[in-house]
Amino acid sequence: MKKKKIITVVGARPQFVKAAVLSREFAKHNGVEEKIIHTGQHYDSNMSEVFFKEMDIPKPAFQLTVKERQHGAMTGEMLKSIESVLLAEKPDLVIVYGDTNSTLAGALAAKKIQIPLAHVEAGLRSYTMSMPEEINRILTDRISDYLFCPTDAAMMNLEIEGFSHFPCKRMNTGDVMKDAVDFYSLIAAEKSSIVRQLGLDSFLLCTLHREQNTNNKENLSSIIEAFNHLNDICSVVLPLHPRTRKFIDEHKIHLKFKVIEPASYFDMLELLRHCKMVITDSGGLQKESFFFQKPCITLRDETEWTELTEHGFNVLAGAETSRIISAYKEMLHCDKNFNIALYGDGHAAARIVQAIL
Repeated sequence: MKKKKIITVVGARPQFVKAAVLSREFAKHNGVEEKIIHTGQHYDSNMSEVFFKEMDIPKPAFQLTVKERQHGAMTGEMLKSIESVLLAEKPDLVIVYGDTNSTLAGALAAKKIQIPLAHVEAGLRSYTMSMPEEINRILTDRISDYLFCPTDAAMMNLEIEGFSHFPCKRMNTGDVMKDAVDFYSLIAAEKSSIVRQLGLDSFLLCTLHREQNTNNKENLSSIIEAFNHLNDICSVVLPLHPRTRKFIDEHKIHLKFKVIEPASYFDMLELLRHCKMVITDSGGLQKESFFFQKPCITLRDETEWTELTEHGFNVLAGAETSRIISAYKEMLHCDKNFNIALYGDGHAAARIVQAIL
């Protein structure tokens, strides 16, 4: 019997994690041949190569090189290259993840040449069209044949937008990030020594990478000022995105806290396990904070993961120094019960693969 050929398109750190979960599940089925296209959107070895090594993700069959950094040019460059691969490989299905430029490029390339398309982490909405991620996820959802949603809220978003009238299959599978944390956190506890190496005790784990914060001097300065203040109360640890570091250096913004290189997935899991609280503008880290039962402050005015704010596990603080400090004081007393299944039971990948097969 002919194997079902699947092309997976990834390009950014969160997508490597999600793809690893599905790749492990695909490997259990003899009737599947999966090949990975790495677009090169995250090209630094700390941002990419280390993920494939430590998570035992199949080596990408196709490694693209993205030279453009502006959104339109980057997406167009990836679209052209991905299309060439798909025309040569003729897969039965293309899978894309999340909401990056790689996601949209992979989706458009597949649909332009009539290849069925699956979107993992479908249905999310921030309702902020100034975010490139919002544009990417809306467009990808609209042209996908399979929409694998992580939550009830994501399913409801699609219902409200009329997807019941579109020729597509929608499923609430749970969140593959939950699968990943359940599986890899045990391995990370054995293999990562980052907490010991850095001599960390009680600390706040912070991340900062969204363009609305990193490309805006006022927002970035305000957030850093909050971090500097909080560091006098509880040690701040910031794995620093290369783009953010460059902007900080250019504008001579003074940091009074511990900065480290971008962390591997295993190291991030260990930092999450041992930290006191998370302060971030990342979507994925909001959920991972919840999985590790850590209160979270989000450096945005909106979130796709509305169930976290509704249940009090997460608070939106934007970029204002005073709001961030107030949010910290509020979340110090977070005594919520984290034992609630907001993101499924850790078997999302199995449901997705079963639906595809």
